[in-house]
Amino acid sequence: MNLIKKPIKDIRSLIPQKDPFVMVDTLLSFTENTITAGLTVLENNIFFNNGILVESGLIENMAQTVALHTGYDYFLKNEQAPTGYIGSIKKIKIKALPKLGEVIITKVKILQEFMGVTMVEIEVFDAQNNQIAVGNMKTVIAK
Repeated sequence: MNLIKKPIKDIRSLIPQKDPFVMVDTLLSFTENTITAGLTVLENNIFFNNGILVESGLIENMAQTVALHTGYDYFLKNEQAPTGYIGSIKKIKIKALPKLGEVIITKVKILQEFMGVTMVEIEVFDAQNNQIAVGNMKTVIAK
């Protein structure tokens, strides 16, 4: 069951990243095993270059969407969200790079979570619902 009634636009307290390194800007949906987040590509984005969000920005968006899931989960428990990092990236396929002003939607499905290690499948879509990136990632909560 989706626990979000309407999009949450101010997600800064839910993730450990701070400007200019924030790569998600809206929490769209959340369940125990999924999250959907949005990002509007802006010119002041640290990963914006030559009119596009570069590959590393798209991968960081994927990772921060996972971090947002953890952060919101901790928020619901009234606990401080932990800091984490990317443990591994597998099978990333980038089909297109978003342009200035585009909104991307990132969907994460948690495959497994154990002792601070989370394995996920991630898909990124453009505003027309075309898949622009897909991959698997493992994130680890810092101890």
